[in-house]
Amino acid sequence: MLGATYTAIALMLIATAGLMYTFPVFKLPEPTGEFKVGTQTFHFVDPNREENFDQSREGKRELMVQVWYPAHAGTGKYAPFIPDTQILSYMAENYGLPGFTLQHLKYVSSHAYSGAEVSSAQTSYPLILANPGFGSSRFLHTSQAENLASHGYIVAVIDHTYNTFATVLPDGRITTSTTNDLFSPDHDYKTESGNRDKLGRVLTDDVALALDQFELIQSGKISSHLKGRIDLSHVGVFGHSIGGATAYDASYDPRITVGIDLDGALYRLRDREGLRKPFLFMNSESEFERLKRVRDNRDYTDQELKRMGNTREWMDQVTKDKKLELERMRESVGSGGQIIYIENSEHLNFTDVQFISPMFKMLGITGKIAPERTNSIINAYMLDFFDMYLKNQGGILMKGPDSHFPEVKFATSLL
Repeated sequence: MLGATYTAIALMLIATAGLMYTFPVFKLPEPTGEFKVGTQTFHFVDPNREENFDQSREGKRELMVQVWYPAHAGTGKYAPFIPDTQILSYMAENYGLPGFTLQHLKYVSSHAYSGAEVSSAQTSYPLILANPGFGSSRFLHTSQAENLASHGYIVAVIDHTYNTFATVLPDGRITTSTTNDLFSPDHDYKTESGNRDKLGRVLTDDVALALDQFELIQSGKISSHLKGRIDLSHVGVFGHSIGGATAYDASYDPRITVGIDLDGALYRLRDREGLRKPFLFMNSESEFERLKRVRDNRDYTDQELKRMGNTREWMDQVTKDKKLELERMRESVGSGGQIIYIENSEHLNFTDVQFISPMFKMLGITGKIAPERTNSIINAYMLDFFDMYLKNQGGILMKGPDSHFPEVKFATSLL
């Protein structure tokens, strides 16, 4: 009897150790700038747009937007990494995991103080608007936002309602992702592309709404201690995946100076002429390889197409759009932008997903590169690019390969 008890205890300890390894309570990387970081969350409502992605409810488009900013030294504990623990079960479901598996994230801390006073070291700070990818969340760009804020930026990450896996609104409602209803394997390419553009218009308009609201915050019409502290003459934008495409599309707004696309294929390519603003395209190695195949006019065999689950007609149309995308990238590079990729990285290395579990690397969801290393590279190049155009400093890393970052490859050969 005693032996069976010891065996059961040993098995439980092994299972616990396995869970602790697979889902560790990790520490986000420390911000590298001189400023402490504060954070505040806003609820914005667009009086001019009906909500299209919730068929069961009439109402206007609503957004939750979290801001990180340079702050005086705060007191007490840092704000939690997760804005609301109710979203964790939805996040687990989004990744095809049991609901309990991501509960460890409630114990992860950020490096920001809730509601801290804005630092008085400068009279104002440039604004950067940020956009998560499809089925993602604002908190998955915390490490990037904190780092930029620590270097003297106000960073606002937008939860694009119904395009996130879950967003908690002030009245307690929890919205979940419904935008995936736009897409189906039964659609032809034209329908799928049109639906992506339809979603893109909403996301782009969300950025315009956020910028409108920050103008009201700056003037004091919306109450916030950010009043008078936002430099609206120097505005940048970035995003991941479809959020990167959103950053590019939103930059047609003359109020936005510069932007960064983190591994995102562009949308609304045929709606207007090229942007002709400086844009940094920072890609995974996988996306670089896809673009290189387009540049090289790669002809796929029937067996390759079958393995990819694509028809030749579909792939021909993808290639046609990708060539136009390369032209848009060329125009941005000609306007002072750049194209780079990170060796051994995958799509989700551009978010804080890479810290959540080593299991993701084993499954190939994130790349072979260490999460901390990817994060330091992304933060360094984002800061250098934004500094160059929003602060008239930096730009050193944009000149070419740097021995401190051998994993970063310049991809202008694509053009």
